Amino acid sequence: MNKTQTKTDSLFELGQLYTDRGDFQLAIDKLTTAAQQYKGEKEFAKYLKATNLLLRLYAETENQEQITAAKEELQDLVLKEGFELNSKTYYTLALCASYKGQDETALDYLQKALALGLAHDNKEDICYAVAGTALVYAGLGKYEEALKEIYNLQIFFQVMNIPEIRISSQILNGWILTQLGKYEQAVEVLWQAYDLVRQNKTMTMQFYVLFNLGRAYLRSGDKDMARIYLSLAAKSVDPQNMKRLASDIRSELADLGDSETEYDLLFNVESHTVLERKIGKVDFKNQFILLDLLKLFAQNQGKVYSKEYLVEHVWKQNYDPAVHDNKIYVTIKRLRKMIEPDYDKPKYIFRAKNGYFMNKSARIVVDQGGGKFS
Repeated sequence: MNKTQTKTDSLFELGQLYTDRGDFQLAIDKLTTAAQQYKGEKEFAKYLKATNLLLRLYAETENQEQITAAKEELQDLVLKEGFELNSKTYYTLALCASYKGQDETALDYLQKALALGLAHDNKEDICYAVAGTALVYAGLGKYEEALKEIYNLQIFFQVMNIPEIRISSQILNGWILTQLGKYEQAVEVLWQAYDLVRQNKTMTMQFYVLFNLGRAYLRSGDKDMARIYLSLAAKSVDPQNMKRLASDIRSELADLGDSETEYDLLFNVESHTVLERKIGKVDFKNQFILLDLLKLFAQNQGKVYSKEYLVEHVWKQNYDPAVHDNKIYVTIKRLRKMIEPDYDKPKYIFRAKNGYFMNKSARIVVDQGGGKFS
C-alpha cells in the first residue's frame, strides 16, 4: 500500500468516525474527498464503500440533489469501467428510495442486493438485504412480513455479529411493536437496543433509540415519559446535520403539545446557541456583534432601537452618521441573511423610521440559562 492510499484510507476512517458521532457535514467533507481519491486510484471496491456511506448521509440530511448526482456518477462508472455494483450499494440505494417513499423501487433494489449476497454466499450482505426488506415492509404497514424478516436476522446473529444491523433491526422491531399497540414489549425491545448501543458506542443509533422510546411512551399515553425521551433526543440531535430525524422529533413533540416546539427562534444566551425553526442551527462562529444585536432585539421584541443607541451599546462607539449609517445597514443585512428563512420576506428584524426592531409577533424563546439546548 502506497502513502496516497494510506492517506485516503485515513480520510475514510475519519469520515466513518464523524458519521458515528452524528457530525454528518464533517463526515460528508471527508468521505467526498476519500471517494474521489479512490476513484482516481481505481480502487473501485473502496470507492463504492465510501459512496455507500455518502448516500446514507445524503438521505439523512435530505439532500436529494446529491443523491441524484451520486447515482449518476455510479452509472457513468459502470458504463466506462465495466465494474458491477455490489450488494451493499443496492441496499443503500434501496434506503434512499425508501426514505423518499419509493417503496417499489426500494424492494427492487433489495431483491438485487439479496441475489448478489446469495450468489457470493456473503452472509453479511444477505443480512443487510434482509434488514432493508424489513424496513420497507414496515414502512408499507406490512408489519407481520417485516417481523418475519427480523426473525430471520436473529438466526444469522446467532453465528455472526453485525452491530449496525443488529441495533437498527432492534429499533425497527420496537417501532413495529409500537404501531401494533404492544407498548410494553416495544419499550423492552428498545431498552435492549439501548444496551447494544452502549456496548458499541454508536451515538447516532442512541439518538434513534431515544426518539423511539419517546414515541412508544407517547402512543401508550405516558406523556411524562414521552416528554423526557423526546426532549433528550431533541437536545442531542443537531437539526442541521440530521435533518430527517430532527424533523420527526419535532413532529412527535408537536403531537405531545410540548412548548419547546412553539417557537420560531431559540436563543440560548449562555451557550450562544441559536436555532431557527426552518433553518435549524445557525452558525455565528465568531460573529459577536451579530450575536449581541440578535440578543438585544430578541430580549425586547417590538422595541425600536435607534441607530445612535445601537452604535453606543453594541459597537461601544460614539455615533457618527458618516461612519456608522452604512455599517449598521450592512450588519443588519448580514444578520437577516443568517436568520431569515426567506431574506426577501423578513419575519424577524424590521426597519422603522428611526431604527430597527424585532417583530413582536415572532415566537422567540430566549433561555438565560444553559439547560434548554446547551
